[in-house]
Amino acid sequence: MSESKGIKSDLIPKIATGFCGGMSHTDGICGAISGGIIAIDMVHGRSKPDDNRADSESKVQELISSFKKQFGSTKCYELTDCDLGTDDGQEQYHINEVYELCDKLVDFTTNKTLALIENDN
Repeated sequence: MSESKGIKSDLIPKIATGFCGGMSHTDGICGAISGGIIAIDMVHGRSKPDDNRADSESKVQELISSFKKQFGSTKCYELTDCDLGTDDGQEQYHINEVYELCDKLVDFTTNKTLALIENDN
């Protein structure tokens, strides 16, 4: 996503490494959403502390709202029904092929994020 906007950095994808499993397997917010927020802010975020945040905030709020409407939650555990912070949860993730759901979450978030980035309203 960043390269399509001419943004290149050695930090990408390093900065998103800990997003999997709801923030490093702590069952928090879905990492796909966090990645979407970073992508939105790379394009619409502020450059200085006193810059206006309204554009970024409205796009992030829309991303989260649409994700929640589509999937019912933004929290990893509620989405996957797996406690990814445990060996049992990791095993259930693989046995139940939950990664297929995660692929859908990432695809949805990527498409929605791209649409929000392109929308300059």
